[in-house]
Amino acid sequence: MPDGGRQCPATLANDDCPLLRRRGSSSIAFDDEIMPARITIIGPEGRQEVELKPHNTLGRHPNNTIQLLDRIVSKEHLHIDLVNDVWVVKDLGSLNGTFVNGERMSADRPLSTGDEITVGSTRILFQSDTTAVPGGFVGESTKSMSRVTMTPGMVESHIRTKLAPLQELSFLPERMVPDVETIRRDYEKLRVSYELQRAIGVELDVDKLLAKILDTAFQLLAADRGVVLLVEDDGTLRPRCVRTKKAGAATSEEVVLSTTIIDTVRRDKAAVLSSDASMDSRFSGAHSIIMQGIRSTMAVPLLQSGELFGIMVLDSQIATNAFAEKDLQLFQNVANQAAIAIQNGLFAKKLEKEAVTRERFQRLLSPAIAAQVLSGHVEIAKGGELRDTTVLFTDIRGFTSMSESARPQDIVNMLNEYFEQMVEIVFKYEGTLDKFVGDEIMALYGSPVSHADDAYRAVKTALEMLRVLDVWNRKRVSEGLVAIKIGIGISAGEVVAGYLGSSRALEYTVIGDVVNTGARLCSVAKADEIIISERVYARIKDYFEVVELPATQVKGKASALKIYNVIGEKRSGSFADEHTRPA
Repeated sequence: MPDGGRQCPATLANDDCPLLRRRGSSSIAFDDEIMPARITIIGPEGRQEVELKPHNTLGRHPNNTIQLLDRIVSKEHLHIDLVNDVWVVKDLGSLNGTFVNGERMSADRPLSTGDEITVGSTRILFQSDTTAVPGGFVGESTKSMSRVTMTPGMVESHIRTKLAPLQELSFLPERMVPDVETIRRDYEKLRVSYELQRAIGVELDVDKLLAKILDTAFQLLAADRGVVLLVEDDGTLRPRCVRTKKAGAATSEEVVLSTTIIDTVRRDKAAVLSSDASMDSRFSGAHSIIMQGIRSTMAVPLLQSGELFGIMVLDSQIATNAFAEKDLQLFQNVANQAAIAIQNGLFAKKLEKEAVTRERFQRLLSPAIAAQVLSGHVEIAKGGELRDTTVLFTDIRGFTSMSESARPQDIVNMLNEYFEQMVEIVFKYEGTLDKFVGDEIMALYGSPVSHADDAYRAVKTALEMLRVLDVWNRKRVSEGLVAIKIGIGISAGEVVAGYLGSSRALEYTVIGDVVNTGARLCSVAKADEIIISERVYARIKDYFEVVELPATQVKGKASALKIYNVIGEKRSGSFADEHTRPA
């Protein structure tokens, strides 16, 4: 391996590249003009990584751009904003205060990478991809720093060699090898392939992988500095890994990346070899590049299915014309193999993230709805939205006394078996499991996915719950166990639905009077009763046998509620039969 692989800054030169845009008269920035930064939140809900926007509000209330589920934090506790190219934290007069690096804030304070903000019992670690510097800004790649300043760059004529796109490893049959030089060239291709595969192995961590690729490139080629840039979701190129072969390199050292070269590689998807900057008279106007001592530079595209997703750059300050066309071909071979490994790493990360997300969704949603949410066909609002929803509550009658007379482990086992069967029925009718509260189940029909027959589905769920429970109870009684009896309450109407807790913990729920009414109806229901509200009755009366009960006064309601007990399903047909019947 190279001497420690110290990391160093990188500079993109030339403000005339489409990738860069002039800001004012003396500095340049990436096209989105936002200095990237992120925070790591470590609090009661665990650890969370968040990318910052130019304006960020943090607090306990869900309306904040970043919600902190910490009881000691104020509803709107602090702001983190990008002000004149500097990230600034502002306390909003919170009762318990905001602390930066252990000191309570008394005024707005600029942030630097590594600063720790403490609010309540929550720690917030700040890491900026950019820190303001005179005449430009410092951009931070993952685990490495890269400097972006205003620097006149190369022009098109200074590109000495272009290698045709998609140069792959290729070998002549033995009988067609013309000379020893061809054998040497093919051997070198094999050596590059072997050394790179031995170095990267099955590494899937992208940041570690990029570092290993550059370190291997240092061994194979006479380069002393390297950069890997990857295309972000917004289409911009960002330095992701920057390394230097030279031990003890000063942190102020810059790797100048000509934006003319970068633009050429991106546009033509071709490998590029530049001229020697300090010796070529055509660089006489590029004083800042000459001061940097750039002598030779190679840049190669990272391609996947013909599409560019990144660029690798090597340069040398050691010798004039350090790279030849053969070196560029070898570097392209490195890039071809590296592209596959990097894509595998990125894909593995994506699969890991999707697997976690899928697992969390499938705890709340039926598999069919979870698939729609994950595919993007259904969007779950994080700020809350009004939705017409049918809410079903069910709980076990006599559960408290049952718990007092049974072993805790037996109660837990019973609840797990009971919940397993009941939730399967909820999912069968494409309902959403909202939560368990003790022995109570709360399910939703119409949030996050609506159907024309949500009330019908909820009542079908309730009836099937009673049928399944009857079968299970016969088995329990035969084993000498107590039969389980439940009451069910169903209400319908408009609710506010969305992430009202932490989206990381998937606290998707609904709030509103409909929820309270459903819970009250469940408490009114006797064993084996399904009590529905007047609005539910109006939606399902043509499909189920229903008995009207005396109006009932429930807690929180000024007037008595009209309630109905569902007896069974009518034999005249289902909601689906009626709505799919030809006109």
